[in-house]
Amino acid sequence: MAPQADPPVCRLMNFGKFKYRQKKKTHKHHTSQLKELRVRPKIDPHDLQTKTQQARKFLQRKDKVLVNMIFRGRERAHAELGKEMLMKVAQELEDVAKVEKGVTLDGRKMSLLLAPKT
Repeated sequence: MAPQADPPVCRLMNFGKFKYRQKKKTHKHHTSQLKELRVRPKIDPHDLQTKTQQARKFLQRKDKVLVNMIFRGRERAHAELGKEMLMKVAQELEDVAKVEKGVTLDGRKMSLLLAPKT
């Protein structure tokens, strides 16, 4: 601990415990998280592109991505537009993601779950 001190100071320790702590410090363990992206049916194409780029980053970090399409008012009557948009997102991300759970409509939101390819 202090070799310049007079008398020198040292620490007695369990070497196995020391090696375990050193190994634990260097090991970075990433747990997969569920990230959510919220979009609307009338989203601008550039905004959708930005969202898909963010989803790509999440998928490359091995996180799952839940894309939620939120409908308001009369938008619910045109659910097919939302489904087309979600399928477009899945198609753009097919090189890094696979569809884990297809498009499902639940009340006023439509969702799509993407998982990273292994």
